[in-house]
Amino acid sequence: MLAVFDKSVAKSPEALQSPQSGSASALKDGFLARQFASVHPSSVTVNLGSSGVIAYSLDKQNPLLPRLFAVVDDIFCLFQGHIENVALLKQQYGLNKTANEVIIVIEAFRTLRDRGPYPADQVVRDIQGKFAFVLFDSASKAAFVAADTDGNVPFFWGTDSEGHLVLADDSEVVKKGCGNSFAPFPKGCFFTSSGGLRSYEHPHNELKAVPRVDSSGEMCGANFKVDAETKKESSGIPRVGSAANWSTNY
Repeated sequence: MLAVFDKSVAKSPEALQSPQSGSASALKDGFLARQFASVHPSSVTVNLGSSGVIAYSLDKQNPLLPRLFAVVDDIFCLFQGHIENVALLKQQYGLNKTANEVIIVIEAFRTLRDRGPYPADQVVRDIQGKFAFVLFDSASKAAFVAADTDGNVPFFWGTDSEGHLVLADDSEVVKKGCGNSFAPFPKGCFFTSSGGLRSYEHPHNELKAVPRVDSSGEMCGANFKVDAETKKESSGIPRVGSAANWSTNY
């Protein structure tokens, strides 16, 4: 799977940018989507207009970590993996028996956006299993990205030459757009357009960037670690009544 978000939708963390990164413009002329399609000839590409692009393929799948894609009410979601507590989450979100993992993630996001009964970190923490997902809400121009606590699904992120955010399950595809300015997506973390990167395992702690060096000694993005010494300022997250309000609170 692949997602490239314009920097107006999702601003890449500055720590991902490496000197002499050799990055390209991932969105210009559909560059990275075309690279993805060349590796996955049967892939499907969805153009998100000025917000970016997403693409997915069902070939070369790990049967234990399948890829799923769905669109509900202009919410686009790519999901890879397996949720263990599907039945509980279906009940929690009032979904019918046919709902699968990607539908659960969309409904969890929609509940968070529209009614906000739980903090965002709890919504992701409630999902138990092996997973990574990328969601885009075209109504609020908001991205929502997360990965499980053990990094069971290969998942990478990076920044291209124009500061756009690139996410994919194939490191070679990310390298095509980001050069050395990429890293594995942090375990147990989630990223939102307006809230940036946060840990859902340790929601009260800040994250710190640790420069990543590859086998040849070159700077290669950054890993983000929970800073046990630094606590976030505690603040209640108010309930919100619209997508616009949601995007200003996360």
